[in-house]
Amino acid sequence: MILVTGGLGFIGSHTVRALLDRGQGCVLVQRRTGEIPADLVDENVAIERADITDLSALLAVGERHKITGIVHLAFSMPWPPDPGQPVEQTRKALGSLLNVMQAAQAWDVDRVGVASTIGVYSGIASEGPLTEDMPLPMTAPHVIPTFKKIGELLNEHLSGVTGIDVVNYRISGTWGPRDPHGAIFFAAPALVHAAARATEPDLSTLVAPAYEEDSLDLCYVKDTGRAIALLHLTDRLNHHTYNVGSGRATTNAEIISAIKQVVPDARIDLPTGGTAQQTYLDISRLQHDTGYAPEYDTERAAADYIAWLHQGNDQ
Repeated sequence: MILVTGGLGFIGSHTVRALLDRGQGCVLVQRRTGEIPADLVDENVAIERADITDLSALLAVGERHKITGIVHLAFSMPWPPDPGQPVEQTRKALGSLLNVMQAAQAWDVDRVGVASTIGVYSGIASEGPLTEDMPLPMTAPHVIPTFKKIGELLNEHLSGVTGIDVVNYRISGTWGPRDPHGAIFFAAPALVHAAARATEPDLSTLVAPAYEEDSLDLCYVKDTGRAIALLHLTDRLNHHTYNVGSGRATTNAEIISAIKQVVPDARIDLPTGGTAQQTYLDISRLQHDTGYAPEYDTERAAADYIAWLHQGNDQ
């Protein structure tokens, strides 16, 4: 069975669904277990409550299940940051990643996939495709890309000394059902929720004001989950780091247009005045090694997300 940390979370639950669709059994490890999504109620799914910062609790999961692979999607970073305990939070964050790797070694796992982020490219002054072999700045503007960069370096080291195939997933901006974050780095989730609820979007939580021209590589979460599943199940991978995204830049204007095809009177217009600079993830590696191609364009994604919310789901 494949152990998925954060398997009941946003990206995790969709990754588990994609693994199940490909005939894999999954063990979902969560620090706090909540309601199990209906599409994950399956005889091939086991739910384990364990904190990955507790090595003994994590290793005990392997005593109850035969673990053949690990997809590590739970946070290995101080989140949310606690200004009063920076050192202890850092120790726990890095320790959780090391615990996953130690468990993989103890269970004789061949491959471990670890979530990284498009944010590791922050500070690269270029427009167009971002490729995995670009040199990354040593600095980062936020705690998430900071710890993802550290994690990627540790993963490369540990892969070399343990012989485990450790794969980094540099995940783009992801949106869709079960998103608990809302508008933090991009506006799309708030725009969809506002349209579905006939309200105006609350964009006050964004790190910067949103404009029509703003763009990002936006990947619908069902595509993200499927890409991760393919990266874990493909027999031979030629690299240790892969971009996971749509392979194109999507503007807020495109998101608004797609939403209004479903909800024509949605009050979600944004001002103009953005830079119109477009950067996005080059997904050539992912496509070449796994055969992946996005199935959800902007219009299909918006329609699917709105339909999900209209079914009574609040995320």
